[in-house]
Amino acid sequence: MNHPRKRRRKGAPFNHAPEAVTYAREKAGLTKRALAAKCGISEQLMGDIEAGRRNATPETLLKFAAALNCPVVVLEAKRVTAASDVTSGVREGGETPNSAPILASSDPQSGDFRAA
Repeated sequence: MNHPRKRRRKGAPFNHAPEAVTYAREKAGLTKRALAAKCGISEQLMGDIEAGRRNATPETLLKFAAALNCPVVVLEAKRVTAASDVTSGVREGGETPNSAPILASSDPQSGDFRAA
């Protein structure tokens, strides 16, 4: 019995930021082929993830983060929230509930992924 393959809805948000995956891979000095081999995925899937044609699963993002020695939050897509959600959820000190750490690196060439 053939089961239709589950596909991401057209226009649905990605779990990852394609440009962040590419940037982190290049900073680590790896080729697409080398990163794909380290993570146990095909070169085709690696290229599609970086090009924004396919979605990276949370498990794949964890593998990327481990292979690239960076936090997974660097590779994740930034979530957009409505303005009312942001202003109503701001805590003392300017923090929002469940907010991701802000990266301290102001120099994109440094490759430093420290949290602020």
